[in-house]
Amino acid sequence: MMWVLLFMGIIFLVLTIERVLYLHRGQIRSTAFIGGIKNILAKRRIVEALTVCEETPGPVAAVVKAALLHADDSAEVMRFHVQEAAVVELPVLERRLGSIAAIAQVAPLVGLLGTILGMITTFAAFEKGGDYAMAGALSHGMWQALLSTGASLILAIPAHLAHHFLAGRVRAIVRDVEWSGNEIMKYLLTDYRGIRPGAGEAVEASSP
Repeated sequence: MMWVLLFMGIIFLVLTIERVLYLHRGQIRSTAFIGGIKNILAKRRIVEALTVCEETPGPVAAVVKAALLHADDSAEVMRFHVQEAAVVELPVLERRLGSIAAIAQVAPLVGLLGTILGMITTFAAFEKGGDYAMAGALSHGMWQALLSTGASLILAIPAHLAHHFLAGRVRAIVRDVEWSGNEIMKYLLTDYRGIRPGAGEAVEASSP
C-alpha cells in the first residue's frame, strides 16, 4: 500500500502544481483590465481592444472579447455570446479539481487497507508462533499498519487543503468573469453606443 500511496502522492503533486500555475496565469486584475478596455473603446478603437483581449490570458479576456465581437448587436444577442464564452471557459478552470478531491478522499481508505493488511500479518505471526511468538515478528506487522496509516494522513491532509485553496481561486475567477461580462456589456450598450465616431480623437486634440 505504501507504493500505492507514493504513486497517488506524485499524481497529487503534479496536478496541484499544474492547477496553481494555470489559475495564477488566468487570474488578472479585472478592474484595471476593464478600465483599460473602456479607455480604448472611448477612442473608438475596437480592433485594438480585441487585440488586447487576444493577448491577455484567462477567461475574463475571453468573455470581454465575445462581447466586443458583438458590440453592434442587440442586448440579447450580446448576452447569449457572453454566456456562451463563459460556459466554454469556466469548466476549464475546474478541470482536475475532482481528481485532487478524489485523492484526498481515497488516501485514508488506502491507508486503512494497509493497516488491515498489517494487522493480518501480525495475527499470522501469532498463529505461527503459537504460545512463543517473538516480539519482533509481532511488531513487524504493527509497524506496517501504523506506517500505512500515517502515510495516508500525510497525503490526505495536504490534498484536502489544496482542493479547498484551488476551489477558492476558481470561485474568485468566476466572480471576476461575471463582473467583467456585466460591466463590459453595460458599457457597450450605453456609453459606447452613445459616443460619436471621432469623438475620442476630438477630446484628445482639445486637451493640452
